[in-house]
Amino acid sequence: MDEVRIDKWLWAVRIFKTRTIAAEAIKKGRVMVGGVAVKPSRMIRVGDVVQVRKPPVTFSFKVLALSDKRMGAKLVPQFMENITPPDQYELLELNKISGFVDRQRGTGRPTKKDRRNLEQFTDQFDFENFDWDD
Repeated sequence: MDEVRIDKWLWAVRIFKTRTIAAEAIKKGRVMVGGVAVKPSRMIRVGDVVQVRKPPVTFSFKVLALSDKRMGAKLVPQFMENITPPDQYELLELNKISGFVDRQRGTGRPTKKDRRNLEQFTDQFDFENFDWDD
């Protein structure tokens, strides 16, 4: 097997749960090969670098081997290498930390846990000695 469709490969290496979800992400321009947006039918080869944008992070994977059959999670490292830069993971952490401050509309009132998290977060700042004029 020299080439395989990118939507099949993304599904096979468990980046997406279903092939349909993989194809939709590709159509929305969230998947790139070599920095160029592709179509679901695009054939990939060993050595290609696939970038998958799952906001706010863009993951990068190097294709080590090809498969169009779904595999167990333990076999995935044989087929791809995660080359995502560390700064992308920092973005993910920042998003997790700030997630409770920026609540989605319609999610209801904050829970007691949300309130405690917000208080813990705001206690880190010294507002009394803060210079508001700058």
